[in-house]
Amino acid sequence: MTDDESQIHWYALKVFFNKVFEVENLLAKRGCESYIPCETETVVTNGVGRTVRRTIIPALMFFRSTQCDAEKLQAELRGRVMLYTTLDDDGKRSPAAIPDYEMAMFILVTSAGDKGLTYFDGEHATYHVGERVRVIRGIFKGAEGYIKRIKHNRCLTISLRGICMVATSYIPPCDLEKLD
Repeated sequence: MTDDESQIHWYALKVFFNKVFEVENLLAKRGCESYIPCETETVVTNGVGRTVRRTIIPALMFFRSTQCDAEKLQAELRGRVMLYTTLDDDGKRSPAAIPDYEMAMFILVTSAGDKGLTYFDGEHATYHVGERVRVIRGIFKGAEGYIKRIKHNRCLTISLRGICMVATSYIPPCDLEKLD
């Protein structure tokens, strides 16, 4: 096992039948950190309100582990999940490690509670061209990404290459600073 295979990284899973909360529980029992982009909403049934978590990117979840443990999880849950992979130089598929910095920006934006976010799957995650900016005020303060025009609005986009992209609702230019 190489040093890189024993390091802990973020990985993405596509969970079939949208059973992300079941996989989340399985990972929690193993002491594995996970993240599911969710929103909470209050559902009232027979006059009784309860808070419910709903996924905002269906069937997608993230977890932190070593490459070896990610491959073991894929094998164990074969037919229930698909681990996002990448081709290495030898033409062999290996789990696609997500840099901590990219994941931190993604979590910052998706957990801010904004209802105006737009999500794209990996096929549309090519919107990373344009000016690189940092948000200096508001609920996305500290987030860094690229400006892209989507649905006639200037939005901040955060991309996890080959997995997905999220675009915020409109952010006023006075709340942004350009990065080199």
